[in-house]
Amino acid sequence: MRRSDQRRDAVFACYQRDVTGRPLEELAAGSRPFTRELAAGVEAHRDELDAMIARHAKGWALERIAPLERNVMRVALYEIEHSDDVPTEVAIDEAVEIAKEYCGADTPGFVNGVLGAAAREREEVR
Repeated sequence: MRRSDQRRDAVFACYQRDVTGRPLEELAAGSRPFTRELAAGVEAHRDELDAMIARHAKGWALERIAPLERNVMRVALYEIEHSDDVPTEVAIDEAVEIAKEYCGADTPGFVNGVLGAAAREREEVR
């Protein structure tokens, strides 16, 4: 299974956790290791990732962002911040592609803008 598919699966597991409240371990059970790693990473760093989204989603309260969109960005930000083997551009591109396929027409641009701003901030800090 391609990493792209596993990223999508991690996004959906995190999304389901948000909307159903079911334990992530249950939702990701039987998934590939990379999917479980991403989902667990998002869960462990949720507050940090949400703060980044809120900081860069100009004019949007975190609660107003649809759960699927939030989780697309959470997975990408987790990879940007905590996965040394994934280039920032790849994490952003993968998130935009997931948004194109599963979210509304305006979402890919929004996701790209938030993730791009977070990536630029990260580079400035380094």
